[in-house]
Amino acid sequence: MSNGSDGPNGRKRVALVAHDQMKDTMVEWAKSHKTALSTMKLFGTGTTGGRIADEVGLSITRLKSGPLGGDAQIGAMIAEGKLDTLIFFIDPLSALPHDVDVKSLLRLATLYNTVLAINEATASKVISEV
Repeated sequence: MSNGSDGPNGRKRVALVAHDQMKDTMVEWAKSHKTALSTMKLFGTGTTGGRIADEVGLSITRLKSGPLGGDAQIGAMIAEGKLDTLIFFIDPLSALPHDVDVKSLLRLATLYNTVLAINEATASKVISEV
């Protein structure tokens, strides 16, 4: 189980995910935490990862779009102990077309005791303590 330990190269491994209506929020959040995030090994799903790379200028490994398997890729990383933190900006007011995938990802993060932030306040707190 993940215990927040550093990855093999001593860098925290962090996945950044955001629902469509939260992508702008994620990009702005990443801009305001660019210095801290630049010290970490970042992963991001589809469009979120692309926007963070393009608009924030951070190096990020892009995975598939969430509904096309990106959520499952992150879930596998959690299960294999290859992810320290999941920051997932969820839109609480929109129906989720791939709700089953989202629930599975959150279940894995909980099961494997992975640090999990689902809003800006918690994500900022998590990043400030790294």
